[in-house]
Amino acid sequence: MKTIAYYISEYGFGHATRSIVLMREMLKVDAELRIVVCTSFSLGLIRDSLEEFGERVVYHKIVTDVGYILREDSLQLDKDALNIACQEYLIKCGDLVKQEIEYLSPLNVECILSDIAPIAFEIGDKMNIPTVGISNFTWWSAYEGVIDSSLNNEFKSMYEKMDHFIQLAGCKEPGFGRKSNEQFGFFCREADEREVQRLRNDLNPSGPKRIVFIPIGMKIELNMADWSLWNNENCVFVVSSHIDIEHPNVVKVPADYTEVQNYVAAADLVISKAGWGTVGEAVVHQKALLIIEREEMNEDRNTIEYLTEHAVCQLVSWEQLRGLQISNVQQSPYKVDFINDAVEITEKVLKIIDVKAVTY
Repeated sequence: MKTIAYYISEYGFGHATRSIVLMREMLKVDAELRIVVCTSFSLGLIRDSLEEFGERVVYHKIVTDVGYILREDSLQLDKDALNIACQEYLIKCGDLVKQEIEYLSPLNVECILSDIAPIAFEIGDKMNIPTVGISNFTWWSAYEGVIDSSLNNEFKSMYEKMDHFIQLAGCKEPGFGRKSNEQFGFFCREADEREVQRLRNDLNPSGPKRIVFIPIGMKIELNMADWSLWNNENCVFVVSSHIDIEHPNVVKVPADYTEVQNYVAAADLVISKAGWGTVGEAVVHQKALLIIEREEMNEDRNTIEYLTEHAVCQLVSWEQLRGLQISNVQQSPYKVDFINDAVEITEKVLKIIDVKAVTY
């Protein structure tokens, strides 16, 4: 049996949900594959999502990186807190790498994948096994101009030890892959059409209302209860389970509901920050898309630029969103069909694993 390790960034569920897509596909295609999932925050979601594969998936709890730290009741970065957190993380990083090597060595890991925790490439380099980065950004570019450059250079040095880089839609990173760099588009979890229809019937039984999905993010705590947005009577708003809102026009996604792509597919309009996972689900399902602008986020800017170039989104500020009239949000039909690239990416990864014995 072949064993790979898959390191997943800690920030929210976006990195986890797109990693779930690829892990499901790999495990279905290669019956001899075992995956060691390495992360912390999203481990429960991943465990529930991959339950069908039983002992072929091993779950290893480790805090893989820092991610973003936001100011209270805001979508804006807390730069001071982020600097401190990154400094603390890098101080203990050496010991963390040693611990991971001790853990992985007896498992005979043949390849390390990462979305997009930098520590994975340091580990792979020291173990002399191939590494594959899969992302639309790196934390090095996300932190550029945000944290102290001496700290950020340490993250960059880790990414420079990446062997193969699968760059996703909107990526503007350097060619970090020492052996290959390849561009792909969007991909997402497949929606269940019967479940999508059930959700539409439950959310909008009489038919005339517009279903608006607003997945703000599981690591974001915001006070949105008094917004006039929710008073749009021609809409049913669907929000994340942790958002503290009680309103007759608002429905929360159940806390134990893991296949949230079904809500995206059921929606008429998706309003979201420019998180790649949600954007990918919206684009693949060709949904009207309204993106919340966050100018200081490098990752957001690149994704928004990609979306606007393809004319598949409109933009809204956080202040505008509070009182937005949904009837004013119209979107032209998609001019491009975005294909779910999960199969092509899976083939690329499995090829890297299979040629490992020859090239490493």
